[in-house]
Amino acid sequence: MKIFLTISMLVVSNVFMTFAWYGHLKMREFKWFDALPLFIIILISWGIALLEYFFQVPANRIGFSGNGGPFSLLQLKVIQEVITLVVFVIFSLIAFKHETFRWNHLLGFIFLVLAVYFIFKK
Repeated sequence: MKIFLTISMLVVSNVFMTFAWYGHLKMREFKWFDALPLFIIILISWGIALLEYFFQVPANRIGFSGNGGPFSLLQLKVIQEVITLVVFVIFSLIAFKHETFRWNHLLGFIFLVLAVYFIFKK
């Protein structure tokens, strides 16, 4: 249960973080948004990032073995990075149709999955 809850919360947190970091690039397509000063865009991104922390922090507390969870600190970080990449790739392919996912991206992603394997190997 803690494994599922931790990973689910990390996925949700990464969706919010991806929108906080990159969503404003897509929103520029709307004239009203593009007219906003950078400071306001930063505040909007911070607001979205705050939602990310509502999921990220509890996920790490629940998942960390030092708190009775199933994952070591290194395992949590590697899981987080792989989730971040998966969410980002999906977001970029949906929101930015001109972006392409090439063979070298796939190869790099495979190496990250291998990193997860080696981090979890006893």
